[in-house]
Amino acid sequence: MPLISLDNLEKSIPSGNGRLWLLRQITMDVDEGEFVTIMGPSGAGKSTLLGILGMLDHDWTGEFRLLHEEVHKLKPKHRVALNKQYMGFVFQQYHLLDDLTVYENLDIPLSYRNVPKREREAMVADVLDRFGIVAKKDLYPRQLSGGQQQLVGVARALVAHPKLILADEPTGSLHSDQAREIMELFRELNRKGTTIIQVTHSQECASFGNRIVQLFDGWLKTA
Repeated sequence: MPLISLDNLEKSIPSGNGRLWLLRQITMDVDEGEFVTIMGPSGAGKSTLLGILGMLDHDWTGEFRLLHEEVHKLKPKHRVALNKQYMGFVFQQYHLLDDLTVYENLDIPLSYRNVPKREREAMVADVLDRFGIVAKKDLYPRQLSGGQQQLVGVARALVAHPKLILADEPTGSLHSDQAREIMELFRELNRKGTTIIQVTHSQECASFGNRIVQLFDGWLKTA
């Protein structure tokens, strides 16, 4: 049974007197334990597809199944609950909460899952150490560089040990050594069973996965 199954998924937005199609007839499966890379030119629909997979976009048609759940039949609030239960999301623009410290940003996903406080403290401490950002834990996002914010964003996605990681240009703001470390970490997590779907323009980052999906003008070219 695939972790994710899409059947004729489509998305469009109003444009003049008609519709602008962002995704057309997307049909594909992602099995548990895969590491899939979505590639294609700017405007191809990559981030749009990732947002739908992450339950962040509810305005689409078609069928979407996640494990035993028929997502296309669920109300938005139930889709959001699935996100919190199964997923970690690395955003291209970080999406850190400006009024929370690094520590508090990392604690948020755990509080959503009702993890006991003492266990949360241990999990946050572990990820702070793993990413080498212990010294940054009391700082706010505005006090961090773009690369540091990106590291915190990746750490936040991983802190709750999600079943599925969705990553939108996860190394875009990192220098090459940091980027390679993040991709090595993703590969290690994938080897231990975490399913990963990433969007990237980097052939090097794509090489860490086991399948590449190409999008062009909203159409799936290979799956």
